[in-house]
This record gives sequence, C-alpha cells and structure tokens, in this order.
Amino acid sequence: MKKPKALILFSGGLDSRLAVKLMQDQDIEIETIFFKLPFGGGCCNNFECVLNYAQMQGVKLNVIDCTKSPYFEKYLDVITNPKFGTGTSINPCKDCKIFMFKISKEFMKKIKADFIVTGEVIGQRPMSQLKRYLALTEKESGLEGLILRPLSAKLLPETIPEKQGLVDRNKLLAIEGRHRKAQITLAKKYNIKYPLPTGGCLLCEKSYAPKLKDLLNKNNGIKHEDIQLLSLGRHFRKSGKIIIGKNESQNNQLIELNKILNHNILIKKDSPGPTIIFENIKDKDLANKMQEVFSTNNLESRKQFDKYKINQGFAFCP
Repeated sequence: MKKPKALILFSGGLDSRLAVKLMQDQDIEIETIFFKLPFGGGCCNNFECVLNYAQMQGVKLNVIDCTKSPYFEKYLDVITNPKFGTGTSINPCKDCKIFMFKISKEFMKKIKADFIVTGEVIGQRPMSQLKRYLALTEKESGLEGLILRPLSAKLLPETIPEKQGLVDRNKLLAIEGRHRKAQITLAKKYNIKYPLPTGGCLLCEKSYAPKLKDLLNKNNGIKHEDIQLLSLGRHFRKSGKIIIGKNESQNNQLIELNKILNHNILIKKDSPGPTIIFENIKDKDLANKMQEVFSTNNLESRKQFDKYKINQGFAFCP
C-alpha cells in the first residue's frame, strides 16, 4: 500500500520543525517547501540553517526563491495590491499566505502529495492565524480541507487526510495562543534544536513602510537589489532618491549593490565619510553637500536636510 505523502511549508522555526516530526511519527512520506522572501519572515538567520535541518531529518527541501523572477514580480504585486488589506504597517499577511499556498498547491500536484502541512498555531499571529483567517486562506487558495495544521488540529475541523485515514487525528495536538511553553516542551522531548526568533518580516516595521512605498510609487522595473537598499543608510528624496551610508559596512554594501543598479555614487576616498548613492544627476550638488556635512558629527547642520527625508515611524507587527 502506498504511503501517504505530505508537503510541509517549512520556515525553519520551531513550529515547522515540530510539524515535520509529528508527520514522521505517523510514518508519512514528506517533502518540504521553503519560501525565500524579499522582506524576510523566516525563522532562521540564513538559508544554511534551513537546509542543514532538512538534511539532518533526511527530507527533501524544495526552495521557492521569491527574490528572483518570476516569483519576485508576482510577490511585489501581492505587496502593492493586497486583496485583504494590511496590518499596522505595509504587511499583507493574509495575501502573503494565500500567495504561498497557491504555489504550494501546484507543487503538491507536481510531487503527487496528498495534502499540505504547516506549523501554524491558532491565535499565534492575529493577522493571519485566527480561525476565520485560516479558513479564508484555505478557500482563496483552493485548498479547503487539504491543509493540516498538526499543532492545532484538534481545535480545527477534521481535514480530508484525517477523514480518509491518512493521518491519525488522535496523535495530533491542540495548541493555541502566543505562548510557546507547549512547543518548547515538545522540542525537549524530541531533542529538537531550533533557532531563536529573529527580526521577522520587514513589512511589519513602520519605519520600513515609507521607504518601500516611496520605491513602489517612484520606480519602475524594481530589482531585488532595490529592496536590499531599503535596509541600508538614511533615505532622502529631491529630484530622485538619495541614500547615505551610516558606517563602513553600509558604505561597502552600497558600493557592491550599485555595481548592479548603476546609480550615481560618491565615495570618500581620502578621509572617513559616507558613501552616497543618488539616482538623479540633478541632485549631485546636494549629494556633495550632504557628504560634507555627514562626514562630521555636527548634528545641528544635518537638520537642513530634514525636508528631503522620507518620513519614518516605528512599530512591530501584532
């Protein structure tokens, strides 16, 4: 008799690691799928962390790289045209989840898996993991009854794989809420090592939203390197975008990214000071003046450029 097969959405975090283990305990054949997103959101600091764990567990890891075509452009469309709105910043959590589920659905068919598994926990994330939102994402992605959430399964309606006897519901769990005590206890039981939560998704940071909105509104043909620039330096706009490096590391990153983007650039070679990238040659005099002022510690002098600053605030995703 053919073993049941599941495709597990794998972020690298504790919950998805537990989902892998719970399926292995039921002797279900599994493959995992990892989404590399332009704005972060995974639980591991780097891809090697995700890959190493998959290899240790002896499971195949399939990677959907949304920092490259064709997925990059499709993901940007999710950000710019979210059907179900955003959280407190520019984070379209429901649409993002639906985007990943739609791709996973096609991949599930490709590998002939019977159902999809996630590490989602009811109530852990208010924007996307309340019961009504879980049902919404299933419906919108065409996966009603085919998404098994083993950590919270006993609190949710029975899924198709459970009804068909592919999965034993009695061996599934009833975890809910934002606390992590139950998951940590299980990690100890199974001897699962896991990364501590990192910075999360940049789309949830209110300081990030104005910079991204500015990029989306003013630029065509956006590249992943444009997105990477948003996490570097101080951002201004006059005739075009102006970015000022904050330290030596950022200066070096700006230089490397600009080899691809080919904007105008000012580099301080003979003395310490910021590297500056500016899009429009009309801003050259302003960029030179900025470089001169930001090479000193005169904070008062820097205020003359505040009128060009792209507005910023700060908050985290709920």
